[in-house]
Amino acid sequence: MSLDSAKSQNINEFFEVYAHALEIHDTKGMTFLHMIPCTMLSDDAYTIFNDSSKLEGFFNQGLTFYKQFGIVHARPDVRSKIEITPRIFNVRVNWRYLNAQKQLLYTCDYQYIIKLDKNLHWRIAMSVSINERERMDEWRNSLQS
Repeated sequence: MSLDSAKSQNINEFFEVYAHALEIHDTKGMTFLHMIPCTMLSDDAYTIFNDSSKLEGFFNQGLTFYKQFGIVHARPDVRSKIEITPRIFNVRVNWRYLNAQKQLLYTCDYQYIIKLDKNLHWRIAMSVSINERERMDEWRNSLQS
Protein backbone atom coordinates (compact mmCIF):
# COMPACT_ATOMS: atom_id res chain seq x y z
CA MET A 1 0.00 0.00 0.00
CA SER A 2 1.36 3.40 -0.91
CA LEU A 3 1.41 6.34 1.48
CA ASP A 4 -1.18 8.14 -0.63
CA SER A 5 -3.61 5.22 -0.54
CA ALA A 6 -3.02 4.77 3.20
CA LYS A 7 -3.71 8.46 3.77
CA SER A 8 -6.99 8.08 1.96
CA GLN A 9 -7.89 5.14 4.22
CA ASN A 10 -11.13 6.06 5.84
CA ILE A 11 -10.40 7.43 9.31
CA ASN A 12 -14.10 7.01 10.10
CA GLU A 13 -13.70 3.29 9.39
CA PHE A 14 -10.74 3.13 11.78
CA PHE A 15 -12.95 4.42 14.61
CA GLU A 16 -15.76 2.02 13.61
CA VAL A 17 -13.26 -0.85 14.02
CA TYR A 18 -12.29 0.57 17.41
CA ALA A 19 -15.96 0.80 18.46
CA HIS A 20 -16.60 -2.78 17.35
CA ALA A 21 -13.64 -4.01 19.42
CA LEU A 22 -15.08 -2.15 22.41
CA GLU A 23 -18.54 -3.63 21.87
CA ILE A 24 -17.27 -7.22 21.72
CA HIS A 25 -14.89 -6.61 24.65
CA ASP A 26 -11.83 -7.26 22.49
CA THR A 27 -9.24 -5.53 24.65
CA LYS A 28 -6.39 -7.04 22.62
CA GLY A 29 -7.91 -5.52 19.49
CA MET A 30 -8.35 -2.16 21.20
CA THR A 31 -4.73 -2.29 22.33
CA PHE A 32 -3.57 -3.22 18.82
CA LEU A 33 -5.12 0.01 17.52
CA HIS A 34 -2.76 2.05 19.72
CA MET A 35 0.91 2.84 19.31
CA ILE A 36 3.12 1.75 22.17
CA PRO A 37 4.01 3.97 23.88
CA CYS A 38 0.80 5.96 23.83
CA THR A 39 -0.56 8.72 26.01
CA MET A 40 -3.98 9.18 27.58
CA LEU A 41 -4.73 12.64 28.84
CA SER A 42 -7.62 14.29 30.68
CA ASP A 43 -8.04 17.12 33.16
CA ASP A 44 -7.67 14.56 35.96
CA ALA A 45 -4.97 12.24 34.63
CA TYR A 46 -1.92 11.89 32.44
CA THR A 47 -0.86 8.33 31.68
CA ILE A 48 1.79 7.00 29.33
CA PHE A 49 1.47 3.32 28.47
CA ASN A 50 4.86 1.81 27.60
CA ASP A 51 3.60 -1.76 27.83
CA SER A 52 0.70 -3.20 25.83
CA SER A 53 -0.36 -5.52 28.68
CA LYS A 54 -0.83 -2.50 31.00
CA LEU A 55 -2.91 -0.74 28.32
CA GLU A 56 -5.01 -3.87 27.89
CA GLY A 57 -5.53 -4.00 31.66
CA PHE A 58 -6.70 -0.38 31.57
CA PHE A 59 -9.26 -1.27 28.88
CA ASN A 60 -10.43 -4.28 30.92
CA GLN A 61 -11.20 -1.92 33.83
CA GLY A 62 -13.22 0.34 31.54
CA LEU A 63 -15.19 -2.57 30.11
CA THR A 64 -16.09 -3.67 33.63
CA PHE A 65 -17.72 -0.26 34.12
CA TYR A 66 -19.57 -0.58 30.79
CA LYS A 67 -20.92 -4.02 31.74
CA GLN A 68 -21.98 -2.81 35.19
CA PHE A 69 -23.99 0.07 33.74
CA GLY A 70 -25.45 -1.71 30.71
CA ILE A 71 -23.42 0.06 28.04
CA VAL A 72 -23.56 -2.28 25.05
CA HIS A 73 -23.04 -0.12 21.95
CA ALA A 74 -20.53 2.61 21.09
CA ARG A 75 -21.01 4.85 18.08
CA PRO A 76 -18.19 7.16 16.96
CA ASP A 77 -19.11 10.38 15.17
CA VAL A 78 -15.95 11.80 13.63
CA ARG A 79 -16.39 15.58 13.79
CA SER A 80 -13.09 16.75 12.31
CA LYS A 81 -9.88 15.45 10.76
CA ILE A 82 -6.89 17.77 10.52
CA GLU A 83 -3.75 16.65 8.74
CA ILE A 84 -0.75 17.68 10.84
CA THR A 85 1.76 15.89 8.60
CA PRO A 86 1.21 13.35 5.81
CA ARG A 87 1.35 10.55 8.45
CA ILE A 88 -0.24 12.26 11.49
CA PHE A 89 -3.81 13.50 11.95
CA ASN A 90 -5.67 15.25 14.75
CA VAL A 91 -9.18 13.75 14.94
CA ARG A 92 -12.11 14.91 17.07
CA VAL A 93 -14.71 12.23 17.85
CA ASN A 94 -18.03 12.43 19.66
CA TRP A 95 -18.79 9.03 21.22
CA ARG A 96 -22.38 7.93 21.73
CA TYR A 97 -22.92 5.14 24.25
CA LEU A 98 -26.14 3.11 24.12
CA ASN A 99 -27.78 0.27 26.02
CA ALA A 100 -28.97 -3.07 24.58
CA GLN A 101 -32.20 -1.41 23.34
CA LYS A 102 -30.04 1.18 21.55
CA GLN A 103 -31.24 3.97 23.80
CA LEU A 104 -28.72 6.78 24.19
CA LEU A 105 -27.14 6.79 27.65
CA TYR A 106 -24.55 9.55 27.26
CA THR A 107 -22.18 11.18 24.79
CA CYS A 108 -18.66 12.50 25.24
CA ASP A 109 -15.90 14.08 23.18
CA TYR A 110 -12.35 12.94 22.54
CA GLN A 111 -9.46 14.39 20.60
CA TYR A 112 -7.02 11.86 19.09
CA ILE A 113 -3.61 12.08 17.52
CA ILE A 114 -3.38 9.15 15.13
CA LYS A 115 -0.35 8.12 13.11
CA LEU A 116 0.34 5.76 10.26
CA ASP A 117 2.67 3.02 11.50
CA LYS A 118 5.46 1.47 9.44
CA ASN A 119 2.89 -0.87 7.83
CA LEU A 120 0.66 2.12 6.95
CA HIS A 121 -2.03 1.26 9.50
CA TRP A 122 -3.59 3.97 11.63
CA ARG A 123 -2.74 3.81 15.32
CA ILE A 124 -3.72 6.07 18.23
CA ALA A 125 -0.67 7.82 19.68
CA MET A 126 -2.59 10.09 22.07
CA SER A 127 -6.16 10.33 23.26
CA VAL A 128 -7.49 13.32 25.13
CA SER A 129 -10.74 12.98 27.04
CA ILE A 130 -12.48 16.34 26.69
CA ASN A 131 -15.53 15.71 28.88
CA GLU A 132 -16.09 12.01 29.49
CA ARG A 133 -15.89 12.13 33.27
CA GLU A 134 -18.36 15.03 33.48
CA ARG A 135 -20.81 13.45 31.03
CA MET A 136 -20.55 10.06 32.72
CA ASP A 137 -21.13 11.63 36.15
CA GLU A 138 -24.16 13.57 34.85
CA TRP A 139 -25.62 10.36 33.41
CA ARG A 140 -24.97 8.31 36.56
CA ASN A 141 -26.46 11.07 38.74
CA SER A 142 -29.59 11.09 36.55
CA LEU A 143 -30.01 7.36 37.26
CA GLN A 144 -30.12 8.07 41.00
CA SER A 145 -32.76 10.81 40.70
